[in-house]
Amino acid sequence: MKQLRAVLVGLMLVLVVMLAGCGGAMGSLSGNYTQDTLTLVQTLRQAVALPEDDPSKSEFQTTARQQINDFAARYRRDGGISGLLSFTTMRTALNALAGHYSSYPGRPLPEKLKNRLTEQLDQVELALKRGN
Repeated sequence: MKQLRAVLVGLMLVLVVMLAGCGGAMGSLSGNYTQDTLTLVQTLRQAVALPEDDPSKSEFQTTARQQINDFAARYRRDGGISGLLSFTTMRTALNALAGHYSSYPGRPLPEKLKNRLTEQLDQVELALKRGN
């Protein structure tokens, strides 16, 4: 009887770990490329605009980094999306911001990078409006 109970508890733990591990993988994305991209553009605009002395900056960077990873994981292998102008421009912006966060986690974004990101995010929104 104790062995059966131990096996059942073990199986339940495995099931819980599997479900918990799979559930949050892309929870912030809806599956609608246009909507997900526009949501991420808004998040990135906020990340770029945050003042350096904002107490929530570190938490916001973590959230932005997670959304970047989720977006890349969901859409980079989709052949119908990965060739779109909006996607390639978005990936360029994401790579620049993620690279800065990885290389210089405590440093502020340089003005040159902020301007470049703002310009690329404008291009992404324009391309989405055009259907690209």
